[in-house]
Amino acid sequence: MSTTARSTRGRKSVDLRAAGAEFWRHPSPWMISAMLVAALVCRLVVGDWQPSDAVTPLVMLAAFPFVEWTIHVCILHWRPKRVAGMTLDSLLARSHREHHADPRDVPLIFIPWQTLVWLIPVLTALALFAFPRTGLALTFLTVLGAIGLVYEWTHYLIHSDYRPKSRIYHAIWLNHRQHHYKNEHYWFTVTTSGTADRILHTYPDVKQVPTSPTAKNLHAGAGHGA
Repeated sequence: MSTTARSTRGRKSVDLRAAGAEFWRHPSPWMISAMLVAALVCRLVVGDWQPSDAVTPLVMLAAFPFVEWTIHVCILHWRPKRVAGMTLDSLLARSHREHHADPRDVPLIFIPWQTLVWLIPVLTALALFAFPRTGLALTFLTVLGAIGLVYEWTHYLIHSDYRPKSRIYHAIWLNHRQHHYKNEHYWFTVTTSGTADRILHTYPDVKQVPTSPTAKNLHAGAGHGA
């Protein structure tokens, strides 16, 4: 029996309604939803629809697996470093290490609200500054909010007791659980399976990968200066 199969053995499955009820008890889905609704309402008020408003969502969806992979590898799996007597270690990285230590601790599944408090305004300001049209910036923010909400829901659902009922979701579910229960050095995408990981060479044959002793204790033995 595989490590992933053993990790789910003996649990009582829940349905989507029960999973959804738990999902909405946490702050990050509400914060991201507020951003999404605000951006969408403003986008509809501003108008000024152009072809770039159709192209931008497509580009964002194509890029997201690679953005997700990069954030997971470079930010969430950040190793604390000592620089000039100070330890560089973000809340996101600390929270993610705790998440690996206990993947079933529900609050740790979500993006910390303390991060969203500053991240949402910063992303909003950057979008309004970077895009040539206010309407296009709001299109970007609307799509970003939708992607963020899908990410939070998918990540939460994978770690919940809801069992896959479709081939597509089963592949996504298995991909992320292998990251947690098999080897933390592979399978970095969360909302897709075999996309960015294949291209970036972190999607090996699971039968050829040893079970990592540090999947629940990231960077154990590596030291903080690594």
